[in-house]
Amino acid sequence: MNITIGQYYPTNSLIHNLDARIKIMGTFLYIAAVFIAKGILGYLLCAAFLAMVIYMSKVPVKMLLGGLKPIIFIILFTVMLNIFFTGGKDILWQYGVIKISVQGILLAVKMAVRLVMLIMGSSVLTLSTTPIQLTVGMEYLLKPYKKIGVPAHEIAMMTSIALRFIPTLVEELDKIRKAQMARGADFDTGSLAAKAKSLIPLLVPLFVSAFRRADELAMAMEARCYRGDINRTRMNELEMHRNDYIALALVLVLVFAVLVLRLVWGL
Repeated sequence: MNITIGQYYPTNSLIHNLDARIKIMGTFLYIAAVFIAKGILGYLLCAAFLAMVIYMSKVPVKMLLGGLKPIIFIILFTVMLNIFFTGGKDILWQYGVIKISVQGILLAVKMAVRLVMLIMGSSVLTLSTTPIQLTVGMEYLLKPYKKIGVPAHEIAMMTSIALRFIPTLVEELDKIRKAQMARGADFDTGSLAAKAKSLIPLLVPLFVSAFRRADELAMAMEARCYRGDINRTRMNELEMHRNDYIALALVLVLVFAVLVLRLVWGL
């Protein structure tokens, strides 16, 4: 099973060499721009920006597209809901509460494109940033909130561990599924209740494996005298360079352009 969120693609590119803080802030700003976009022009601008970032990151497009496979069902479900349950002036077909309109189809396409861009944009962040860099970057960004009691280091560490274990657990699930199928398990046929019941032999070993990995990780951290950020120093401190400021400026320009397109021209 292909999944890109949580994986790291090692290569030398402009995106890989950017400061982790800039990449995290840039990802959130890009997500904001995608949600702000209203018309076709706004979506095209966001898509062009994402294509430029992917090209500069040197991450294979095939790898990013492969990462969309696990969420194909969610995308299709969202599209179907918008097509059949969104009203509009131009009704093409209607049966009871189910209706298909031009406006519903356009909204469905927009939602599908939005989800694809969100997933691919987030995937570029994790594919171009190591888990350690993500942890340090998030901690630096959350540092100002420590004054009001926010555990910045703990939040950053938990997020990094969660992202790191997503591909590991997916790989583990795939191995368990193949092992159960080799023993004669059937996950594809039968009624909906039977399919749900057949997931038990998958979920129980997966949860056992997840808890075992969590326990091993906790023991390893304890053995190394891990105490959070108490008196903790780093060998390599984060430092901003010219390319980082340029990257942040480009993302801000994208957000401003999309905002202007929506508020001024309604596009």
